[in-house]
Amino acid sequence: MNRLDGKVAFLSGAARGIGGATAKRMVEAGAKVVIGDMLDEVGARHAKDIGATYVHLDVTQEASWAAAMDATIKAHGKLDVLVNNAGVFVGKGIEDVSLDEWHKLVSVNLTGVVLGTRAALPHLKKTKGNIVNLASIAGLVGSQLDPLYSLTKGGVTLFTKSTALEFGRKGYGIRVNSIHPGLIETDMGNQTFVMRAKQVGTNDTEQARKATLALHPIGRLGVADDIAKGIVFLASDDASFMTGAGLVVDGGWTAH
Repeated sequence: MNRLDGKVAFLSGAARGIGGATAKRMVEAGAKVVIGDMLDEVGARHAKDIGATYVHLDVTQEASWAAAMDATIKAHGKLDVLVNNAGVFVGKGIEDVSLDEWHKLVSVNLTGVVLGTRAALPHLKKTKGNIVNLASIAGLVGSQLDPLYSLTKGGVTLFTKSTALEFGRKGYGIRVNSIHPGLIETDMGNQTFVMRAKQVGTNDTEQARKATLALHPIGRLGVADDIAKGIVFLASDDASFMTGAGLVVDGGWTAH
């Protein structure tokens, strides 16, 4: 048997990147997968390619989450796994970020996770399912270059622990865990190289990449599939004794 046979999983922001890789891995692991994203063309194509279902989702809107959950239940009859994957990155210091940029960061990275959890909860209570939240190593240690992104991911880290405790106290049987990627070679990861180069007054993204690589004792940067494998593990029964935990997949960055 595969690790997710018989499970139904919903992933936000999974048209590409870490979410896209995770959706593919989950299908291969035996799950029925629904992808929610705002990149309709890209998301629908990816879903078709891997044998998943695609729905439009704006994670900042409660009504959009309700419609996505309705579509999932209509298609598959239940929900076992929620992956709160959608996120954005700003890469600006406290003096440089605009209030609009801050509001967008919060609405996607924090409000999106809260709304997703609330929308999925009635369905997960029925299946005693589980939630995997995408945090970051920036939610574990401070970031001298990205303090506001770090703030939102720190919030996801503690929301994960707190909801695990709340759902345990209420007897729901729902596990909640987070995963903490290091620098991953995705579109968002490439954005960080551009931002970091600007922050030191250059346009040399290759130098920024080398400086980041030097922080990884394992000797390479991560790829989306590295994180996808960890998410599949947390979502599976192999992790049945894990809740309120954070799985760090960062090539050794936070070992410093």
